[in-house]
Amino acid sequence: MGEGGGITRVFAGDVIEKGGVNFSALNGKLSDKIAAKLKGGNDREFYATGVSLVIHPKNPFVPTVHMNVRYLERGEKQWFGGGIDLTPYYPVKSDIITFHKQLKIVCDNHNPTYYPEFKRKCDDYFFIKHRNEARGVGGIFFDYLSNDLEKTFQFVLDVGNAFNSLYIPLLSSYKNEVYSEEQRAFQQIRRGRYVEFNLVYDRGTLFGLETQGRIESILMSLPPQVRWNYNHQLKAGSPEAELSKFLVPQDWANME
Repeated sequence: MGEGGGITRVFAGDVIEKGGVNFSALNGKLSDKIAAKLKGGNDREFYATGVSLVIHPKNPFVPTVHMNVRYLERGEKQWFGGGIDLTPYYPVKSDIITFHKQLKIVCDNHNPTYYPEFKRKCDDYFFIKHRNEARGVGGIFFDYLSNDLEKTFQFVLDVGNAFNSLYIPLLSSYKNEVYSEEQRAFQQIRRGRYVEFNLVYDRGTLFGLETQGRIESILMSLPPQVRWNYNHQLKAGSPEAELSKFLVPQDWANME
């Protein structure tokens, strides 16, 4: 059981079909299920606060983006977590490389081991096991960072402050691209994968549900229009089929 509150802002328009930002703070006693899964000590009392952001653009040539930064306490244990990841529908290789290179710079400014470690964790975390594919092209993901909390907090701030430079250029570049109904339909099919991951695997979603958080805020990250076509098959060699080549871990930051 948990109690607390927060602020949720959801917005929609011609460019961003659905976007949302959650500010939340929750405290209480962990359930048996969550206590068994959550690392960082054995105490049942907890405090969690964080910021979550997701943008689902209308144009299928603009990637979806997700970012989260959080702080947790469990008894005397304290730690930070978070990350940012990109989910394109019609990926452009140079954009993915730039995205990862910029993330690497943010990480390297604090610790040269951060990017390779957090990139690998992101690839491992955002993986849809029942589909045997990644949700997107990754980014960074970190959790249970508890050494030197002041320095770690500065790293978390830098990750959050990097959002605009990481994503706004992508949004600006492709928001006016002409697209077909077929391309829009493919975007909605791929959004289905996003929903599957968030409802089956996402720790934040499951934590919120287990601690009886506000449902509207917990499900804010879900896209507004999604489809599941039975036994959907892609034409070999099509741009849609090419997406699968991007949904495997790659050393993006060291590509040119």
